[in-house]
Amino acid sequence: MTVRDSMSVVYLTGHGGLDKLQWREDIPVPQPGKGEVLVKVLAAGVNNTDINTREGWYSADVTGATGEMQEGVEAGGWAGALRFPLIQGGDLCGRVVAHGPGGGAIAVGRRVTCPINQPRPSPESPVGFEALGSEYNGAFAEYCVVPECDLYDVTEAPLSDVEIAAMPCAFGTAAGLLDRAGVASGQRVLITGASGGVGLAAVQLAAQDGAEVVGVASPAKADIVQEAGAVQVLGREDTPPADAFHAVIDLVAGPGWSGLIDALRPGGHYAVAGAIAGPIVEADLRRIYLRDITIHGCTYQPPEVFARLVEKINAGALRPLVAKTYPMRDIRQAQQDFMAKAHAGKLVLLPPAVAAP
Repeated sequence: MTVRDSMSVVYLTGHGGLDKLQWREDIPVPQPGKGEVLVKVLAAGVNNTDINTREGWYSADVTGATGEMQEGVEAGGWAGALRFPLIQGGDLCGRVVAHGPGGGAIAVGRRVTCPINQPRPSPESPVGFEALGSEYNGAFAEYCVVPECDLYDVTEAPLSDVEIAAMPCAFGTAAGLLDRAGVASGQRVLITGASGGVGLAAVQLAAQDGAEVVGVASPAKADIVQEAGAVQVLGREDTPPADAFHAVIDLVAGPGWSGLIDALRPGGHYAVAGAIAGPIVEADLRRIYLRDITIHGCTYQPPEVFARLVEKINAGALRPLVAKTYPMRDIRQAQQDFMAKAHAGKLVLLPPAVAAP
């Protein structure tokens, strides 16, 4: 395949507002190293983590909800300080165009995707990982380089490029949450943020696995959550029933956190991978230890979890809800729309060659 010398990208030039996103058309196309693959980006999903990273929300200095920026943040990435300029984008659907030395397991021309958090366990950190679009450049560009060991072939999946790009972060995170919480058929599960990308994916996956799902979402989006498989939808201000659920899948946290702990049955599992309503929470520890509640922080994901998800994708067992697509250069508008929470489903960016009429 022919590859140009330069490409268009979205550069993140530092932590801050939308003005930190810079469209460039003169960036050299990266070259794959040993064990790496050059991927032509076909579509790239927009995620909450893109905005959190831009704003530096992952810094311990930031205590407010997502979207409440704080000036002067330095160590605001997943793993601390980031190297700018950075090309974000952890939701990739692309096509293999070249291999670095030692590569070739996935042939040129095949369509691929990968998890956003790529496992790198070590004796010092058994839950170590690198995040695409955070620790190294991601999919908000015409091309990106990815380790071949992290890529999965989705050429035969009966889904569009846009649909594939809507899945890695949302469905991958959801699959990890459900796996860690041990959700099984016949269990009752409460899912917060159920109309968002991860929440809606968790509803769909849990329902497919035979769980009885109760979602938490705004009344305006309740129908969409029920269509994904929830048997009931609670409003965001509602207090969930106590001692009612085997597992709580939480993406919201914030001031209602203690109510989520109380909603668990004795021996229940709480799994969290987000805190859009605020990361600082308060609860009665007696309600945790006297009832043997297990709390799971869910960022690392073993390879087999994403591999099982890809099997479902290739079998056509899953279909994401896509709300809207944008030319990649319109990323500022896409992130504004994302933060407004006006859409249910994923927003997806298209690079110039794909977005052109």
